[in-house]
Amino acid sequence: MIEMIEIGAGGGSIARVDRMGLLKVGPDSAGADPGPACYNLGGRQPTVTDADLLLGYLDADSSWAGACGSIARPPPRHRGARRPALGLDVTQAAWGIHRVVNENMAAAARIHGIERGKDLRSYPLFGFGGAGPVHCWQVAHILKVPRILLPFGAGAMSAYGLLAAPLAFDFVRTGRQRLDGADWTAIMRLFTEMEAEGRALLARAGVAARDVAVARIAEMRYLGQGHEVEAAVPLGNLSAESLPMITTSFEAAYRALYHRLPQGVAIEALNWRVTVAGPDPKIALTSRAEPGRAVVAGP
Repeated sequence: MIEMIEIGAGGGSIARVDRMGLLKVGPDSAGADPGPACYNLGGRQPTVTDADLLLGYLDADSSWAGACGSIARPPPRHRGARRPALGLDVTQAAWGIHRVVNENMAAAARIHGIERGKDLRSYPLFGFGGAGPVHCWQVAHILKVPRILLPFGAGAMSAYGLLAAPLAFDFVRTGRQRLDGADWTAIMRLFTEMEAEGRALLARAGVAARDVAVARIAEMRYLGQGHEVEAAVPLGNLSAESLPMITTSFEAAYRALYHRLPQGVAIEALNWRVTVAGPDPKIALTSRAEPGRAVVAGP
């Protein structure tokens, strides 16, 4: 994972009407058990998956249904068969749920882009997850994103990521130090403890010592600032002679974020981090999927 924000609009998100009579979706979820009503596992509340099935975006006869239990076929779309809570027929209610979810995802993505000064129209929208491709087109249309990417095996990407990622452990210790007067012995003690703990865990998992990769990071800031910046710290024994290398690493990370450096201000470190990782798993995938093509999300 590089970065992730939670929107609270998964397939199991439950739809409801609030006190103002407005349709809301999530954050409550039916989960996997009992799951959406269409799973026939005891769920009774309407969810995003139920709406997608009713609207025809999901096929009860497709292979995905086998993992969900016995998928109930959607009822006939009777106009005029209204539910008192929504004052809508079933199809209109399903379309409302679908649109609310799409708007929620688009709004979260838009805020995420604004906070980082990014124009989302310059990037493709990547649809993954069990129902990501189902909603990707509409979200792209709302955001005016011109291109979407729908990968093969989109519903299994998180599982694949878990299997394909190397076994790794992250550790952190707090030890506030001004770099120009740092106690390098104390810093080395923290790094040594974390690395030893990580190597022991990997050894118990069957990773050979020669295959372990170690990385060090320090969370640093200029004296008086309230936020830290992560910067790489070299391996090996650290001493006062390491100060120029660590300073250069911090300044590069700081300049990349803020495009300028304060002058004449001391640097302090608050937290020291170590990541120990095993080798990348060797996974061979075979697929009969046909090569795809780019899709443009027009109006």
